[in-house]
Amino acid sequence: QVQLVESGGGLVQAGGSLRLSCAASGRTFSSYTMGWFRQAPGKEREFVAAISVSGSNTNYADSVKGRFTISRDGAKNTVYLQMNSLKPEDTAEYYCAATRFAYTSRVYHYWGQGTQVTVSS
Repeated sequence: QVQLVESGGGLVQAGGSLRLSCAASGRTFSSYTMGWFRQAPGKEREFVAAISVSGSNTNYADSVKGRFTISRDGAKNTVYLQMNSLKPEDTAEYYCAATRFAYTSRVYHYWGQGTQVTVSS
């Protein structure tokens, strides 16, 4: 089992950047594919990005390709989401998640509590 704690959310103007972090507890962090999801008010939760166990493979939603970058640091048991060129439509609660499935899967087993990102126009 793994526990996930997100941080780094906040208020930013359109065009700005934020970096989200997700700290994972447990010794098996390196065994999990890691992902980021988001949920805006009144909308369903949606996939944002995923990174494979090795870190060699990544997957992004079309809406964030070229603007967001997911990465992981095994030594720190942390996964990051660098978000650039932010748009008001990126406003949402962002969740970190972990799965034992491949980075192309959308089935995740463990979730963090979320961190709010608000982008003003």
